Amino acid sequence: ADFETAIDAAGFGLFNILLLLVAIPSAMGTVYETSTMSYILPSAECDLHLSLLDKGVLNAITYAGMISSAIFWGYLADTKGRRKLLIFGYLADTICVLGGALSQNVVQLMVFKYLGGFTMSGPFAVLMTYLTELHGRQYRQRVMMSIGIMFSMATLSLPGLAMGILPQHWDIEFLGLSVHSWQIFVAITALPSILSCALFPFFPESPKFLMSRGRNAEALEAFRFIYALNTRQPRAAFPIKELASEVAGKPAPPTPPTDSSLKLPEQQQPAHQQKESDVEQAAGKKSKSSLRSGLVQMRPLFVKPYLGLSLWVYLLNFCVLLGQNTMRLWLPQLFASINEYEQMMSQQPTTTTSSTSICSIIEYSVNRTQSQLAASVLDDPEHECTVNVSPASYTNNLIVAAAGLVAYMLAGFLVNLVGFKRIMAMGLFLAGSCAIGMYWSSSAATTVALASIFVTMGSISATSVISASLSMFPTALRTMIVSLSMMVGRMGSLLGNIFFPALMGLGCVPPFLMVSCFMYVACLLASFLPLKNKAALK
Repeated sequence: ADFETAIDAAGFGLFNILLLLVAIPSAMGTVYETSTMSYILPSAECDLHLSLLDKGVLNAITYAGMISSAIFWGYLADTKGRRKLLIFGYLADTICVLGGALSQNVVQLMVFKYLGGFTMSGPFAVLMTYLTELHGRQYRQRVMMSIGIMFSMATLSLPGLAMGILPQHWDIEFLGLSVHSWQIFVAITALPSILSCALFPFFPESPKFLMSRGRNAEALEAFRFIYALNTRQPRAAFPIKELASEVAGKPAPPTPPTDSSLKLPEQQQPAHQQKESDVEQAAGKKSKSSLRSGLVQMRPLFVKPYLGLSLWVYLLNFCVLLGQNTMRLWLPQLFASINEYEQMMSQQPTTTTSSTSICSIIEYSVNRTQSQLAASVLDDPEHECTVNVSPASYTNNLIVAAAGLVAYMLAGFLVNLVGFKRIMAMGLFLAGSCAIGMYWSSSAATTVALASIFVTMGSISATSVISASLSMFPTALRTMIVSLSMMVGRMGSLLGNIFFPALMGLGCVPPFLMVSCFMYVACLLASFLPLKNKAALK
């Protein structure tokens, strides 16, 4: 039997449930790596003497690490295997997270966050591929939906964890190092990676990968292991006795190693199994020839008829992720400033009117950051740098994260109802309007409502961009276009998080105007996106 027949014969049962349970801490580790910094910035600004630009770099530098290591990890995934990469990737991420938790200055923290992004790019890319390759065709769509829900739940758990730890005033001396509450928070976020590293050794290598390398005997043992757990039958009872060879006589150009996690189940069809096997077998050649072959496969995306369309998709994803991830990662700092500003105003009885407008908040946040930095650098006893973080600072983050979870659950229904193009255009226009609408927000409740709508619409639009891209390119180019567009999108996330604090120093309008403009540009691009590409259909 071929791979699809064998994995269907292995069934669905205890093995698959255990695998999905292990995927929960894996998804949490991935989310924590990219989002932790946004929650510790208000707590760590005195200990690390953070300026606004430092905060932006800490938010962005993880994406720099992920961009720089995409090719490296992708090559290892296609030559060394999925399981090994998951084990050693999460182990390396654990070391980086714990190193960041013990950092004593901002430079050390930046280095560890860059390395964390570098190492997490591998497990992030392979996790979904590994999960889909261990499920039969009829379950893959549900597995992909389950993974998305796991990521959304992980995002929801982070503000809850921050609420319980970051407001504490802990100051511990450990081996000559000063450890505060934000460092303990960072250290605790390493637990999902530790669990993933410890649990994945109990699972088999992907049979799909083993068959692509000609290791059919090992693949058959993996199928028998899955079958025995799912059916409670002895391994010898597995009905498939021999696996068909999926090693091609004539190797095809290998898929360039990038974000292979974004291979959707529609790509894994029997008609393309032989070609995918050729691709993975050829990836075992020397690095130089693999890179050359990879560049050959990339070539169609940079010449007609796909050049204009691929550039269109890159620019669309760049704009969407710049706006989405910039706003998402700066909301914890914004909400913490809102809470602190409200507390300060409530302690001034002479104040007759208290406006919580976004301009007042940004002006207060910028001035406070600058004064705190000056006080901590000069060590001025009269102007001591103080941190005022309460559990209420993270309540608004919980509301926004919950809105994002609901959005993901509704995304599939909405896309089927109105289509990719309409949902993207409407979602991006609404997100852009909410971003610029924050300028006129006069209360904390209005700001939270606008932020929730922005994150919700941005999440649905970002998912729709990837799904829509797949319908415009032939199967042989789909993984490549998604991988390259995600890399360009991460560049947008990096630049957005650096420019946002720089624009905050200029006033309250520029940062939100930047996010709004990129969302409106993305809306225009999505409106004219040719979902039915004649060249792709040919």
